[in-house]
Amino acid sequence: MSRISAMRSPVRARVTDSAGDDLATRFVTGQDGDVNFAFVSGNPALDLAGTVLSRRDEPVDLLAAPADLERWVTECGELPDRVTAAPATFESALSLREAIYRLALDRVLDRLFDPSSLEIVNDTAAGPVPTIKLSDAGLQMSGDLLAVLAQVARSGIAVLDDPHACLKECGRTGCTRIYLDRSRGARRTWCGMDECGNRVKAAAYRARRRASATAEGRGPETT
Repeated sequence: MSRISAMRSPVRARVTDSAGDDLATRFVTGQDGDVNFAFVSGNPALDLAGTVLSRRDEPVDLLAAPADLERWVTECGELPDRVTAAPATFESALSLREAIYRLALDRVLDRLFDPSSLEIVNDTAAGPVPTIKLSDAGLQMSGDLLAVLAQVARSGIAVLDDPHACLKECGRTGCTRIYLDRSRGARRTWCGMDECGNRVKAAAYRARRRASATAEGRGPETT
């Protein structure tokens, strides 16, 4: 059984690592083709790690089947347009995803990298990479899924090794997406405005309205 095989069950479960982080070991899986992927993390490897939502709460795996992975690759602007995901390679992609997430979390928490995750990422990065071709139509990239995974692993290594890269976890409660903050002064709070920032602002607005209504309903205090 691969490292990821146990994660394919639709049963939710959580484990706590030695640093006190709740890491999902089983995910609720999304239905094939009915989810929209978000590419807001600033790096393909981090975007891949972000295909599991709410890891500490009710984790949902957006890559429920090989077809989901094929669609994710097609929609990612930095990878070849089309790949075919065989079952074994699909499992390798999930293994890489979890290794990248673990290493990114290690970086956010300023702790040593997990050795087994390092091995997965480094071994994957050693594989063949996509070929590129420049034409009047622009840059064309081609390669199979193994080449795609090698490219993703290399992009992850590049950002994780960069001492100036500011990696953060989204500030919205329940969102565990890790993103690369390139904003001026590194003041970005959420992984993305559409997905999380607007939801936080809307929730804060509703809370203020409720508090205001409660205060008006209470009326002036009497002694």
